[in-house]
Amino acid sequence: MLSKVTSLSNPALKIFLCSLFLFLTNTTFSQDEDYQLGLSQDYMRQNQGAYYDYSDPSGLNIKVSVWGYVKYPGRYVIPERSNINDLISYAGGISDNSNLDEMRIFRVNSDSTQEMFLYNYEELWWSETLQTQITLSKMQAGDVLIVPGRPRWYWENYLTLTLSIVGVLLSLATLIITANN
Repeated sequence: MLSKVTSLSNPALKIFLCSLFLFLTNTTFSQDEDYQLGLSQDYMRQNQGAYYDYSDPSGLNIKVSVWGYVKYPGRYVIPERSNINDLISYAGGISDNSNLDEMRIFRVNSDSTQEMFLYNYEELWWSETLQTQITLSKMQAGDVLIVPGRPRWYWENYLTLTLSIVGVLLSLATLIITANN
């Protein structure tokens, strides 16, 4: 009787192990959501803000994010061959307030280590000639491009602030003079 149980459980064991193997391999591949093959099936239904689909219908696409001082920050689906300049172009370009000498790419590698890459595009944007070599970094799945910045003050801003302060001071002076009379 013991031999019948062993012989019956042996094919069942094989089926169980095959099912377990298939389940584990499918789970592993499905967890990497930053890759996409072809055109997204739900891009027509996508009505969220800050989600942009520039995917290549016939190629491998990756999902990346852009944060900071660009025209359209958000989540992007772009072709795998895209570099940092392509991503900035997809995002509508940089804003006037961006600091191009402090652009960063944050990356989480497959072994869960984290990296930060610093890029200086200030010279590319503002100079007539290039003094240093600029590398065009290829974007990888899950990358986050960070374009830092701060509000810049132009002469119009200083003029507006000065006129506001002078106006308040003149109003106070007028109030004090009329109150004393």
